[in-house]
Amino acid sequence: MGKRSDFQRMTADRYQTPRTGVLPLLPHLHGVRSFAEPCVGEGKLVRWLEEFGYRCTYQGDIGTGQDALSHPFDDIAFDAIITNPPWTRSVMHPLIERFMAIAPTWLLFDADWAMTLQSRPYMRHCSTIVPIGRLKWFENSPHTGMDNCAWYRFHIQHVDGPRLMSATPKSNREPERLST
Repeated sequence: MGKRSDFQRMTADRYQTPRTGVLPLLPHLHGVRSFAEPCVGEGKLVRWLEEFGYRCTYQGDIGTGQDALSHPFDDIAFDAIITNPPWTRSVMHPLIERFMAIAPTWLLFDADWAMTLQSRPYMRHCSTIVPIGRLKWFENSPHTGMDNCAWYRFHIQHVDGPRLMSATPKSNREPERLST
């Protein structure tokens, strides 16, 4: 799945978000209580966020017929879009453009992207980068992925570029759940 391996990529980049990849995001979800997950896959990201009290008001996936690039989000209420999108740039870049015009958007993908020329058109609308390191994408694997990952927050109204948060230290303490 990485640029330094010869493993065959999963069709449609259907890599399920591990719980350890969600925990570092939680302290940064200021003002978010509900979210849309338009690249839901098997729903693990939804499950982890709901475990901490966030409410998913929309979930869809290209694999079940909901194309995030054309789905109308007009009648759905949510505070943010939170998803682990396909990392294939020809899909990911149009998703960034669409999502950030709809709502504040948190996307999980490789940390190196921010240092490339291809990120330039999007970085002014990126308000926050939360680096989370390498993730173990397959539960029973002894290995993590080869790419460092980060959560990126985009919003069309933000134009000052990102604030890089400190890498989240590993902790045995569970983040607090939302109060209802």
